[in-house]
Amino acid sequence: MLSFAEIAVPTPTAETLAAEYNAIARLLDDGSEAEAREAFDAARRRYESWSSLVSLRFEQDTTDAAAKQQRDYADALAPVATEHEIGIKRRLLRGVDAPSYVQRLWQNDLTTFDPAIAGSLEEESRLAARYTALMASAAIEIDGATVNLAGLSPYTTNPDRALRHRAQQARWAFFEANGEALDGLYDELVQLRHGMARTLGLPSYTPLAYRRLRRTDYGPEEVARYRDEVATHVTPLVGRLLEQRRVENGWDQLRYWDEGLIDAAGNPGPAGDHDFLVGTAQGLFDAMDPRMGGFYREMVEGGLLDLKNRPGKAGGGFCTSFPTHGVPFIFANFNGTADDINVFTHEMGHAFQNWQSRHQPGIDLLWPTMEAAEINSMGLEFLSYPQIGRLVGEAQADRFRRMHLIGSLQFLPYGVCVDHFQHEVYAKPTMSPAERHATWQRLERRYMPWSDYGDIAYPAKGGLWQAKQHIYGAPFYYIDYTLALCCAMQFWMRSRTDYAGALDAYIQLAGRGGSAPFGELVASAGLTSPFQPGVLAGVAREVDATLEGSK
Repeated sequence: MLSFAEIAVPTPTAETLAAEYNAIARLLDDGSEAEAREAFDAARRRYESWSSLVSLRFEQDTTDAAAKQQRDYADALAPVATEHEIGIKRRLLRGVDAPSYVQRLWQNDLTTFDPAIAGSLEEESRLAARYTALMASAAIEIDGATVNLAGLSPYTTNPDRALRHRAQQARWAFFEANGEALDGLYDELVQLRHGMARTLGLPSYTPLAYRRLRRTDYGPEEVARYRDEVATHVTPLVGRLLEQRRVENGWDQLRYWDEGLIDAAGNPGPAGDHDFLVGTAQGLFDAMDPRMGGFYREMVEGGLLDLKNRPGKAGGGFCTSFPTHGVPFIFANFNGTADDINVFTHEMGHAFQNWQSRHQPGIDLLWPTMEAAEINSMGLEFLSYPQIGRLVGEAQADRFRRMHLIGSLQFLPYGVCVDHFQHEVYAKPTMSPAERHATWQRLERRYMPWSDYGDIAYPAKGGLWQAKQHIYGAPFYYIDYTLALCCAMQFWMRSRTDYAGALDAYIQLAGRGGSAPFGELVASAGLTSPFQPGVLAGVAREVDATLEGSK
């Protein structure tokens, strides 16, 4: 595996892209289709590697003027590259009567682009980058320290209830101060996306969003039924667990700033700092499987991890890749909390999947669609349970596993609320900012009726959604985490009686990459689709019984 420092991809221009794709078109004109397909795949790999590198560098330091300039350049060039890609896909699809899965993906892609929306796509990327930069700019004062949003997290889960309260007050003071800008930014994005959909002949942005996410085997109706399953089977269970927590801690009322403290003794976190986690994780992955251990060793040696939180760095965590070199890269913001372990194992799951599937034939198959990709990431969170004591200390391992199970359940209602909110917003793009906030409040009462913000006014008025980056930059993506979580928990259930079998099925799934749509990948791993009635309810019962037994 190459080191990150060795990864270099030439910067494309409109002229070099035109020359490259004209050469591919000439191959097709000459009847050299196999050679044209190979050249097309290579061109797309080069462009995606360059785009990933530009985006990563911006996320690593949003204050770097040169990185911002490159990001703006990439935003402007992206529609140009897409138009060339669509042209070649259209030619390669001519006369196809029984399309393969990749060809079905291409047919889907043809419906998501027209030169008429090129300017809107560029503007959409720029607006999303503005949100990222605004979130990264937060400099929050608390207890004599100045921290960014990621650095505030340890305060929000501190056992000291008064400190948690102050931390959430400080966090939401930042959002309130920027509320008007956040409302305006989102309104621009909603109008822009709706306009693109109308230009493409669609009634609203929702069907376009599903096509852009390449969802070929389910639609909004299946997702709506899944949200109902969460509201019916998970929301009451989470409410009961939160009430138990209130009683256990002796609180008169459960407040918003209490929801993150899952363990009354304090949420168990990593047993050491960044260097400890990076080093100790080697033993964890070696013990799980030699393939994982070997891969992780190469990631560390290759400098393919950027995990330290720092000023100016974008928040969150993600895994990207460079398909010209066949390697992934993990980005995160360690802050000394349990989130470090969750994000680390999560993104490692993405990276391992990308590495295992690097030999799939064609760039379209290197990654699954997003909901399937998240099975690989969330699945590794659960499958690391037997070795997790290496990272948190053996004395805390059971408490960590219990906390992770509860946190996973607690995430589901929030995750589907984020999805439902977006469906309603794009169904009525003319909503005012006040109407959007009221919509969030109404949906929050359905999925998270326990929410009580006390004296923290901004989220109490329906502003909680503005902290979720996906709503701004990756519309309709968030439901993918909840669907994948239902599948990942099935891996956990199987691992309790057959760990070796569960891990082998997981690794085999990773190697399949994006070779099939979501439903087929799920079935190939011996899992049941979350869209199947009763599946989520069964998973919730298993988790509930396990939590009861671990008290």
